Amino acid sequence: MQNDLVAALDIGGTKIAGALVDGEGRLLVRAQRPTPAREDGETVMAAVAAVLGELTTDARWAAATAVGIGSAGPVDASAGTVSPVNVPGWRDYPLVERVREAAGELPVTLVGDGVAMTAAEHWQGAARGRDNALCMVVSTGVGGGLVLGGRLHPGPTGNAGHIGHISVDLDGDLCPCGARGCVERIASGPNIARRALESGWLPGADGDATAAAVARAARAGDVVARASFERAAQALAAGIAATATLVEIEVAVVGGGVAAAGDVLFAPLRRALRDYATLSFVRELKVVPAETGTDAGLIGAAAAARTPSGAGRSAVVVSPAGS
Repeated sequence: MQNDLVAALDIGGTKIAGALVDGEGRLLVRAQRPTPAREDGETVMAAVAAVLGELTTDARWAAATAVGIGSAGPVDASAGTVSPVNVPGWRDYPLVERVREAAGELPVTLVGDGVAMTAAEHWQGAARGRDNALCMVVSTGVGGGLVLGGRLHPGPTGNAGHIGHISVDLDGDLCPCGARGCVERIASGPNIARRALESGWLPGADGDATAAAVARAARAGDVVARASFERAAQALAAGIAATATLVEIEVAVVGGGVAAAGDVLFAPLRRALRDYATLSFVRELKVVPAETGTDAGLIGAAAAARTPSGAGRSAVVVSPAGS
C-alpha cells in the first residue's frame, strides 16, 4: 500500500472530519461536519455518512483502498465498537461495520484518537525515525499512544498509552474516571484554567478564562498563571517519567491545544522531567512538540489504515466478505 490512496476519518465530540490521504501523508480532499454529540447514535452516524459521501463524490475516491478511523474513546478496536465519553448516543456502537457499509465495503481499520495522533507523529512528525516513543495530546483531556520496537502499540482494545489516567497525586482530586490525582485532572486545559481561577487569577477585560488566556497571562509574568502551568508540567513530567521507566521510550511528543503555550509549558516540563526521570536509562529522554497539528487525527487514521498489521492486534480490520 506504499502509494495507495486511503480515506481517513477523525471523529471527536466537536467535529467529524474526513480526507483522502496519499502515500506521502498529504490530504488531497477534505470534508467536515459538526458532531451532533447530544443527538441519538443514528444521527451521529448520519453525520459520519455525510462526510464519507462528500469524499466519494471526488473522482479520486475510486483509487481508495481502505478506510482508517481515529475516534474519541473509549474504543474497543478488537470488536470494532466505540463508546466516546463526549458522544452519549454511541455506547458499544458498531462503528467499523457501519462505516464499511457506507464506504462501499472497503476494509476499515479503527484506532483511538490518541493512537491516531501517535501514528501520525511516527509517520510524518516529531517521532519519525524513533523506535520507542510516547505521543500525547494535552487539550480538553489528556490522551496518548505508544510506539514500541518501531511499531504502533495500541494494546488489545486500542487504549494503550492513555497517560491521562495515570495517577500522579495519590490524595489528589477525584477524576471523572473514578480515580484520584490523574494527570488529566491536573494538566488538561480546563483544569489548568480551573486551578488558576481558584488561586486568584483574574481573566482580562474580554472575560476569556481558558487555558490559552492563562498561558498569555503567564507569558506576561502573572505569577498565579505561571504556577498553574508549572503544576500541570509537573504532573505531565511524572506521567512521562513513569512511562519511560516502564517501557524505555526515547522521546515524548506533546501536542494539543495546551502545547500551543510553547515555552510556558515546555520549559517547566523539561525542568520537572529532570526531577522524575532520574534512572540512567531514562535521563536522556527528550520532550518535543508535536508537528502534525490539527491534521494529526486524519494523518494517523490514514497511517493505521495503510499498515494495519503495524497497528497491532487491537486494530480491527473488517474486509468485504469473501476477500
